[in-house]
Amino acid sequence: MDDVRPLRAKSARGRRQHGETLKEHSLTTMRRSETVTTRIGRLTVLPERFAVWVQLAGLLHDPGKAAYGFQLQIGNTSQPAKEWGERHEVLSLGFLPTVLSVLPKDEILWIAAGVVTHHCCITGDGGRRPPLLPLYGHDSVEEFAARFGPIDPDALQDLAAWMHTTAVSAGLIPPGPTPTLTPATLIADAHSLFGELLDRWEWELAPEEEADGLAAVMLQGAVTMADRMASAHTPLHTRQPLTPDYRQRLEARLSARGHQLRPHQVAAAGISGHVIVRAWTGSGKTEAVLLWALRNLAEMTEAGQGTPRIFYLLPYLAAINAMVQRLEEDLQAEDQIGVSHSRAASYYLARALADECTTSTEALTAARKSLAQENATRLFRELIRVGTPYQPLRGTLAGPSHSAVLADTANSLFILDELHAYDPKRLGMILAMMSFWEHLGGRFGIVSATLPDALQDAIRQTLKQPTHLVQPPEGTAFPERHCLAVRPDALRSDAAIAEMEARLEAGEALLVVANNRPTARALYQRLAPTARRIHGHRDAAIMLHSRYRRDHRAIIESRIRHRYKNGQTTRTGGLLVATQTVEVSLDVDFDTLHTSCAPMDALCQRFGRVNRSGTRPPADVIVHAPQYIPRKREHGLFADGVYPKAPVSLAWDILQRHDGNIIDEAMITSWLNEIYNPKGAWGKAWRTELDQAKEKFTEAFLTWSEPFKDRSRLREDFDAMFDGQEVILAADRDEYAERLATDRGRRPGRLLAEDLLIPVAGNLTAEWDDRLKVGVITADYDEENGLGEIRH
Repeated sequence: MDDVRPLRAKSARGRRQHGETLKEHSLTTMRRSETVTTRIGRLTVLPERFAVWVQLAGLLHDPGKAAYGFQLQIGNTSQPAKEWGERHEVLSLGFLPTVLSVLPKDEILWIAAGVVTHHCCITGDGGRRPPLLPLYGHDSVEEFAARFGPIDPDALQDLAAWMHTTAVSAGLIPPGPTPTLTPATLIADAHSLFGELLDRWEWELAPEEEADGLAAVMLQGAVTMADRMASAHTPLHTRQPLTPDYRQRLEARLSARGHQLRPHQVAAAGISGHVIVRAWTGSGKTEAVLLWALRNLAEMTEAGQGTPRIFYLLPYLAAINAMVQRLEEDLQAEDQIGVSHSRAASYYLARALADECTTSTEALTAARKSLAQENATRLFRELIRVGTPYQPLRGTLAGPSHSAVLADTANSLFILDELHAYDPKRLGMILAMMSFWEHLGGRFGIVSATLPDALQDAIRQTLKQPTHLVQPPEGTAFPERHCLAVRPDALRSDAAIAEMEARLEAGEALLVVANNRPTARALYQRLAPTARRIHGHRDAAIMLHSRYRRDHRAIIESRIRHRYKNGQTTRTGGLLVATQTVEVSLDVDFDTLHTSCAPMDALCQRFGRVNRSGTRPPADVIVHAPQYIPRKREHGLFADGVYPKAPVSLAWDILQRHDGNIIDEAMITSWLNEIYNPKGAWGKAWRTELDQAKEKFTEAFLTWSEPFKDRSRLREDFDAMFDGQEVILAADRDEYAERLATDRGRRPGRLLAEDLLIPVAGNLTAEWDDRLKVGVITADYDEENGLGEIRH
């Protein structure tokens, strides 16, 4: 302990000869804490001095690293590095009673909770790190001291004095005499304060203390967010890409084409609070909800609700990627829109490789850049993020890993694009979370072409504040884009295939949507040769479903957009065979649709890919009779083994009544109201299942009576609600291993390897490769057709 080296918080990384000093990291974390609390803003559900507690916890979260054992562990002594094995944040507690002696004891306890939980939970089991209670909860003061080992008294006193001066200079505590702290006092105070924290948080809180539980989780989230930002040296964006001049630029763009804002867009721009925008596809709903967001951003900022983030939430990956590009263009905000979904790094990699760089060196460089962008998004940099509901929902798992996600959603705007009614279990989870986000100051913009009244009622009953409906004025003529036809034959029938071939022979751009992958593959094999013979090009026939390798799917989506992008002056015929992956927000335009019958909500989305802009005469949308079959381990029958029979059967009955009619979205909305009528058997069952799902999610994930208990065991329950996993092919095992080893096994190598992953059902049993940490299957697969028969 004769070293005179400065205390360090980090070991040397990258090209740095020395790690970051403890004072540097503590000061940076305190400043990032102020950034975090300023961004979150005022929350009525949190204590008035919450922001001060977060900043002081940020300053005091790491001084326990002054212990000689920690400095030895990171190589900051003259001795060879050696593992320490203790939790520095527990020792950090010993600084609080001395440095913060002017504060009331209850405030010190709150700050201590933020300090001690920024890496580990206090109770529970199953997490990546063991909880603190069994580690230290039964130690005497002597045992406690022996575990943490020596600490240099001069370095300790210098650090305590510096932290006191820093807190005073930042205005976090009033001025006072320089404190004195010795190693013996440090250990005694750490032991005592840890015991008091256990007394406060070890047991379940009483119902009337639920607010304290939420404040505790938010405190943990804010401190962990600040610590991660400080460690990554990643600045947050402070300028909202959705700027006040957006409306003027939009109006100028419309005026140049001889148009102006539509009435529902003007109405949305004037709404304060929650809004539902219901209008036909291609009517400018996205622009309407952005105008709504612009007003509400200004109101929330003026009201002291920090710097609101915008979460633009969509159901499917392909839709997310397209929306990011659209927002970057519309808002003139390149590299300012975050991607928040489970494949964010792969998205960035695909963009980085879009110029067809193919060498391993270029790919590795792109992978490193992609990970940097993804990590920045994970560190909450961007003020607008596009993703699935799954990512912000994961914040409910709380703890050191997820509480920051939860804190970051406070005082935010949420745009939910195309909420579907036909999946009441997932919809119930989303509604439960909407109620919680409203509690944290959130506002909602819900966008849909066809939102049934029953779903509107469920939303209004979920949210406490009024929800305004904005739609085209009564009497507005909706574009008549489609001519409905129904066929008694199944989509795979010879009669259906003959009709599709005739469409292709006529040079049409034909979209075929199947409810399941085997049907899609069978139709593609029958129809692709015809399309390619007619047009003489490989891209004249394309198939898209969910079971492709990541890299192959990215290529397929690019080919689809290139050939069928909406608004192209020169129309190109051809064939796209797809599953429901094509339903949402792909801005493509086809001449004709053949589809299996599905829930009416899904059919409307499929119709929206045909005659998308409504600039041509009504186009044929042809719906084929559903085939009802059982599904493993589930009761009842399902349309093509996918959708419950009841809503599909109701949709089929309605479609048959309107065979041959010209239709629009207003008609489809009335059909949805018929299907989800609460007086009908399906409407009643749907609402019951929706309410049960909402209540179940609330009870499991949105109660805070044990805020510092490890929730890792809930992760499997959470993930099971989003049925799916990713595996590799046995044939790709060697390449996967080679890619993993790229860049000496660091994360860029893993990103390159993840391009070989294929999504499959969550209940599929795959061989687990413990060395590669991935499931492996033996199956038929090729780049064009995707995953075929799985043999193992």
